[in-house]
Amino acid sequence: MSSVANQSGGSLLSSLFQVGLYKPEQGRIVRQLTFLAVALIAFLCVYELYRVGWLSDLFSGSRYVLLVTLSALGFWFSFRVVNYPKFADFLIAVQAEMNKVSWPTKQELWGASVVVMVVIFAMAGLLFLFDFIWTALFQFIGIRY
Repeated sequence: MSSVANQSGGSLLSSLFQVGLYKPEQGRIVRQLTFLAVALIAFLCVYELYRVGWLSDLFSGSRYVLLVTLSALGFWFSFRVVNYPKFADFLIAVQAEMNKVSWPTKQELWGASVVVMVVIFAMAGLLFLFDFIWTALFQFIGIRY
């Protein structure tokens, strides 16, 4: 039985010990970006353990070896999780949906951004005006000094 055929079902734990890729030509961009994100999170977790000193307290002489080993395990987990059939199918579907999106042109994006910034500054000015009026009113009445 081939490893790809064997990966069509099963648990994540059994998928971690597989070697083959699941649908390697589908959803490559989303899967690669997801792999990079998960690998970065894993590496940052291992680095934080190293930086805090937890690893040095637990393994005094071989903390660098442990750092590299845990980083490699995080890298392998990241690689395997994007090839887990259920998750890989989800990522393939995400890329298919992203290809259907009608992305704005640079000019449309610039125009929409300008509108958002103008509205934000107008609302900030309006809130400042309301705050100024209410503060003056409360000071006139004697509620606020």
